[in-house]
Amino acid sequence: MNLIQNLSFRLKLLLIAIPPLLGIIFYSIIFIFNLMGEKTNLEANKRQMQEIAVLSKIVHFMQIERGLSAGFVSSNGSKNSDKLLETRQKVSKALEEIKSIPSELKSSEKIISYTAELSQKRNQVDSLQITASETEAYFTKTIGSIINITTIVPNIIDDKDSRNIVQADTHLVSMKEQLAQLRANLNVAFIKNNFVENDYFNFAVSFGAFNINKNKFLVIAPENVTTSFKNSFKGEAVDKTFSMIEVAKAKAMEGNFGIDSSIWFSNASATIDILRNIEEELYDIAYKQIDSKISDMNNEIYMILFIIIILLILEIVLLYVISKNILLSLGNFKEGLLSFFSFLNKETSKTSRINIDSKDEFGEMANIVNTNIERTQKLIQQDNQLIDEVKNVVLKVKDGYLDNKISNKTDNQSLEELKNNFNEMLEVIASKVCKDINKLTNVLDSYAKLDFRAKVQNDKGIVSVGVNNLGNIITSMLVENKSNGLTLDESSNILLANVYKLNVSSNEAAASLEETAAALEEITSNIRNTTGNIAEMSNLSDNVTKSSTNGEKLANKTTIAMDEINTQVNLINESISVIDQIAFQTNILSLNAAVEAATAGEAGKGFAVVAQEVRNLASRSAEAAKEIKNIVENAKNKADEGKSIASHMIDGYKELNENIQQTINLISDIEMSSKEQLTGIEQINDALNQLDQQTQQNAQIASQTHDVALVTDNIAKLVVGNANDKEFEGKNEVKAKSLNIKKDSSYNVKTNEVVYQKAPQKTTTTKVSAKTITPSNNNDEWESF
Repeated sequence: MNLIQNLSFRLKLLLIAIPPLLGIIFYSIIFIFNLMGEKTNLEANKRQMQEIAVLSKIVHFMQIERGLSAGFVSSNGSKNSDKLLETRQKVSKALEEIKSIPSELKSSEKIISYTAELSQKRNQVDSLQITASETEAYFTKTIGSIINITTIVPNIIDDKDSRNIVQADTHLVSMKEQLAQLRANLNVAFIKNNFVENDYFNFAVSFGAFNINKNKFLVIAPENVTTSFKNSFKGEAVDKTFSMIEVAKAKAMEGNFGIDSSIWFSNASATIDILRNIEEELYDIAYKQIDSKISDMNNEIYMILFIIIILLILEIVLLYVISKNILLSLGNFKEGLLSFFSFLNKETSKTSRINIDSKDEFGEMANIVNTNIERTQKLIQQDNQLIDEVKNVVLKVKDGYLDNKISNKTDNQSLEELKNNFNEMLEVIASKVCKDINKLTNVLDSYAKLDFRAKVQNDKGIVSVGVNNLGNIITSMLVENKSNGLTLDESSNILLANVYKLNVSSNEAAASLEETAAALEEITSNIRNTTGNIAEMSNLSDNVTKSSTNGEKLANKTTIAMDEINTQVNLINESISVIDQIAFQTNILSLNAAVEAATAGEAGKGFAVVAQEVRNLASRSAEAAKEIKNIVENAKNKADEGKSIASHMIDGYKELNENIQQTINLISDIEMSSKEQLTGIEQINDALNQLDQQTQQNAQIASQTHDVALVTDNIAKLVVGNANDKEFEGKNEVKAKSLNIKKDSSYNVKTNEVVYQKAPQKTTTTKVSAKTITPSNNNDEWESF
């Protein structure tokens, strides 16, 4: 490949032209040789036709000799002697003629072998030493062998027309042979006036074979030959011949034909001669066809040689002219391209056209290249203008102005597409971002300085709209933050007031519990004394009789003591109600504190935990107060029961002497009740002590809640301060949210003081009048309590 690439264009043209030239010469030689081979075949076919013609002549004369010999033998030498000698001379001359013709079939050798006994058979005929049937059999066999030679010829003939004629001739020869056999056969039959031995059978076979070959001949022979056959194979002789054949067929083995053998022989021979003439005409047609084809073949060979020589001369001349023209055009094309490339490389300011005025491919290429040179020159100018405008637009885009476009056009599809894409990019950026990035930058700088009042004016860019929306969102958020801060500030003030009140209430509850605990301690002490007295009453039961009077007094004192217990129990119930109210208020305050903590958001989470703890303690305080109330109610019931017992004692003392034993039992019951009362009062005391501890814890939690409320208040003020540090629309119009919470004006957040007037403490003094339990028997030994 590299060798071919390095060859000059002239050599490449030669390489392109020489192989076809050699190919033409080669195929022309092959074609001429083929034509000469066909010519040789036609000449061979002609020789074969000549050979067949001579063979047909031999067959024809031998057929005549066969008939004459059979008639000569049948007539015992009286007939056909003169004609037989003449016919024998013709057969011998034809046999000599076949030897002079070159043959691929070696027919002369075969015929010599076939006719080796001919002289001997002739002598036997002359001396009448052979029968007519034997004579016919010999000649029939010899003729058949010769005819078989002709049947081989069509298989070795290449020309179709000649092969058809030869095939038709073989059938025509067979017709002649069959008719000759009929001539010889009927010649003997007519001489003897009947058929001898197998003569009739041979007659029938020969006549049937004649008709078969006749039909085949008419099918295979050329149209002009069949036409000639139909026109020639008729007349008096033919009609008489076939009428006599019909007579022989009709009478068959009966004999008595009534036909002169000489008349039959002459008419049959005339009919055979007609077939012979048709055969010779067929050969003439074949010779003419072959000679015509040979002549045409010669003319064709000469014509082809002449055309080849003319084509070679034209090829050489055209090759020279075309190569010279191509090389000249290539030179002009090269100069034009070099000039154009110099222009493209900016070595020259202009380019020259390719000077080729022809209308061939080079001319078309030159026109195309010249058109494209002018177009390219125009495109380069358009491209330069477009690029200059792109530079100006890019400088403006660098300055932030995105509303510029490239307006110049170019026929360069790539640059035009690039321009459109660049314009689309600017439009997309302007629609996505902003037409003037400087406006967007100024707004963002203002946002960086915490001034959210700036807006990107008159721009529908997505980023511009987004920045404006961001400013609006931030403004809304700041407004919301400030509003929440103000709301949290006010809520924290309310929370501080409520927590302060909770703290005060917790302290008061603790003081009340301490007083209640002291009262319960005193009651406990009294009950212990009562229990001791009852024990003494049990010990003095044996002296009940002596001390009935004192017992009555003691019963009265017991009644008084029971009234005092009822009074103390009532006081305990009042204290428990106060504790219950305090727990209820504490629970409400803790709920308010939880609401405020939830309103405060993240800042109020810690306070929400404290409020929940306060709520839990308030719930526990309420439960403890309820339990104490139940215990005190039980104690009151026991006291009432003791009082009832004491009343019964007063009544019973009257019957003390009579029912002393019952009195002792009653005292035992009182002793047991007193012990139960003592146990109940001790449980109440323990519950009050526990409630006191819880109340103190509530006070501590309230104090911690107060601290958390102060921190929340500080956070609220910090939120408001941070919002006030930023500039945004509606800043000064922001108000705290209305929470619908009743404010307590008695608390001052700034001074952390409550204008609080303590309710005057009521001191309830319960007088316990000493009642004397008088026994029924007026026993003075009982003492009053």
